[in-house]
Amino acid sequence: MKLAVRVVDELRVRPAHAADLARRSTSSLEVDWLGRSGGRRKDVAEQDLDAYRAELAAAQELLYASNAWALLVILQGLDAAGKDGTIAHVLTGVNPQGCSVVSFKQPSTEELAHDFFWRCVKELPRRGRIGIFNRSYYEEVLVARVHPEVLAAQHLPDGPSGEELWRDRFAAINAFERHLVANGTRVVKIFLHVSKDEQRRRFLQRLEDPDKHWKFSAADVAERRYFDDYRAAYEEALSATSTEWAPWYVVPADHKYAMRALVGGILVHEVDALDLAMPVLDQAELAEVASARRALLEEP
Repeated sequence: MKLAVRVVDELRVRPAHAADLARRSTSSLEVDWLGRSGGRRKDVAEQDLDAYRAELAAAQELLYASNAWALLVILQGLDAAGKDGTIAHVLTGVNPQGCSVVSFKQPSTEELAHDFFWRCVKELPRRGRIGIFNRSYYEEVLVARVHPEVLAAQHLPDGPSGEELWRDRFAAINAFERHLVANGTRVVKIFLHVSKDEQRRRFLQRLEDPDKHWKFSAADVAERRYFDDYRAAYEEALSATSTEWAPWYVVPADHKYAMRALVGGILVHEVDALDLAMPVLDQAELAEVASARRALLEEP
């Protein structure tokens, strides 16, 4: 099962082009990818997701066996966009021994004493593994931009400020990701594009359901006041850092069933692009396999 190329192209932010978040729908695509077979759209999406899960499980085995690439998946989105649920639903069939998930919260004192890549570099997946970043170093051009006090806490030396500082950080991110790709880490970046109305609905759902109270944070509602500021920061960050080697994908997030299927399809598409193959044994290794088989068969 593969996501149609037309769908992938619509989701991708073309390098050197604007992300154009204001134009992109948070609930649908121009390509009617769920309208086939006359089935209910939710049912079609869930069937697709099941297929993508199976593909990802097979891809993970191939990734591990070939040991040539790591897969780094960066999930970004506003509060309540669905990052946690997407990770749980899309990667449910992946072997946990070959996958790691890291959530990046407010930086610690130790982390603030290093450059803004440091805490993420420590968590990069090694070759043969999948690493999921729930938020990432992109927070340093998002939260730090919306809240100047965050930037002030980093105790940076004298240097560029204002727009020049953000341009420098975008350039540093592009160079860092190019380095990762050149050294065997495929970088897949996904922005979950949720509307302000849907975010409100999800916050209210958390408040009205006792089983979801644990998910609620007063800080989430406080941050909602900055919704438009975050949207503007994302617009510039995605536009500046969607590159040929590490493009951004903007996934409509108002309907979770569609969002999860699209994320699964993107991951399958990206692994397929690596053109991996199982290792081929040479004659000596094949002889060793045959010898081991004979020994086992000849056991009394």
